[in-house]
Order: sequence, then C-alpha cells, then structure tokens
Amino acid sequence: MFRHHASDDLLAQLRFIAAEGFTALEDNGMRGRPAEEQRRIAAEMERLGMKMGVFVAHTIGWNEANLASGDAGKREQFLAEIRDSVEVAKRVKATWMTVVPGHVDPRLEPSYQTANLSETLRRAAALLEPHGLVMVLEPLNTLRDHPGQFLTRVPQAYMICKAVGSPACKILCDIYHQQITEGNLLPNLDAAWEEIAYIQVGDHPGRKEPGTGEINYRNVFRHLHEKGYTGVVGMEHGNAQPGWEGERAVIEAYVAADAF
Repeated sequence: MFRHHASDDLLAQLRFIAAEGFTALEDNGMRGRPAEEQRRIAAEMERLGMKMGVFVAHTIGWNEANLASGDAGKREQFLAEIRDSVEVAKRVKATWMTVVPGHVDPRLEPSYQTANLSETLRRAAALLEPHGLVMVLEPLNTLRDHPGQFLTRVPQAYMICKAVGSPACKILCDIYHQQITEGNLLPNLDAAWEEIAYIQVGDHPGRKEPGTGEINYRNVFRHLHEKGYTGVVGMEHGNAQPGWEGERAVIEAYVAADAF
C-alpha cells in the first residue's frame, strides 16, 4: 500500500507506517511466508510497538463447497491448517486469524450447511482456545466480489458464533462487504457487538480509502470509539489514486475520518 514511500520491502514499510501513526499490520498471506521471515517481521513489529492483525488461516473454497459441505476430508484439511496456523500465530504474536467458510453447497439445504459449518468450527475452536487465539469469521458480499459464498451477513455469522459457543470463534465485520450486502451498518454492529472481535474497512463503491465512496466513516469510527472498541481496524482496500500522491491521500483520508 505504501511502496512508493517505503519500497517493496515489508520491513521498510513497517517502519514507515509506524512513523505515520499506524499501530498494526495485516497480512492475509502471512501463513505462506517462510518461518524465518515471519520471525523477522514479528521482531520488527515488536521493536516498533506494533501488533499483528489478521492473517488467513486456511485454504478458502472460492469456487467449491468447503466447510459447509460436511465433507470429512475437507474438514480434516481445514483442522490441519488451523493447527499450522496456531504455530504461525505464535511466531508473529497474532491473536486473530481469518476464516472464510467457502462456497455454498447447492446440494444441501442451508440449515444442514449451517450445522456442518458449526460442527467444524467447534472442533477448530477446541484447537485454538488453549492458546488464547481467535478465528474471526468474515461474511463476504456476493453481489460484486465473491458470488456463491456461503457466509454473507453479520446476523448469519452471529448465529453461527452462538452455535459454536466459544471465545475462539468470533466475527470479522468488514464494513465494505456489509454496506453492499445489507447496509444498516451501525444497528448491525450494535446487535452483533458481543460476537464482533475485528473490524475491516473500505469505502463503497470502489473499495478504496474512506472518503471515496458513500460510507460515512467519520460516523462509523465515532461509533466504534463510543462503544469502547480498542482492537484493530484493518485497511482492506486499495488506493484510489496511483503513486506517491495516492499513498499520501490514503493517510490523509484516515486523519480526516478520525477527526470526530
């Protein structure tokens, strides 16, 4: 996101964003980095006083039914990847990891799929709880970005978290996705609050920085502040403008949205 200011080197980017006031890093692909690189990233974040945000915990079924299918082989693969992600989380000092259940299974009624998913997540939660780790379920929009995904709405994720009944299974609420899928942003945050552990943002349309679309992020951030949220707000979006100027515009957009 800031390669024009700090090069393509991730450690240099960490130093740059820390100097600009950012306090955490997200890296969806952290699980795929060599262990020694993970350790170097963690050491630099610790030196800078930063923390690790989410990384993706498993292989996502973008085009085929996965965790909702009830397939025993896919369940075991997922649980094996969760075990691996526990070790990744230890190396990078992470608390949260993203779980996306995957594509719908058109052969099964939605209620059976929900039951299959809940059972798999209960087993995963049992692996995570002893380490104080949390998998956060991310509902995705199907209208623009991820057609066919099973988990799409915050109330749906809330129901699944209640069924799992574990502190290791919570919700990642991506404001961009939910604006597309259901709107009603602040009331949904309130209704699901006890199960929400992580926030991501991006404006709509375009999935760029705050202020480039229709979402009033100053009000969203004010609402999160008033609710006492102290977790990470992940910048899950692109830059509206190219180059150095575009990167600077992203920083200024967050300064403006945070001025409530």
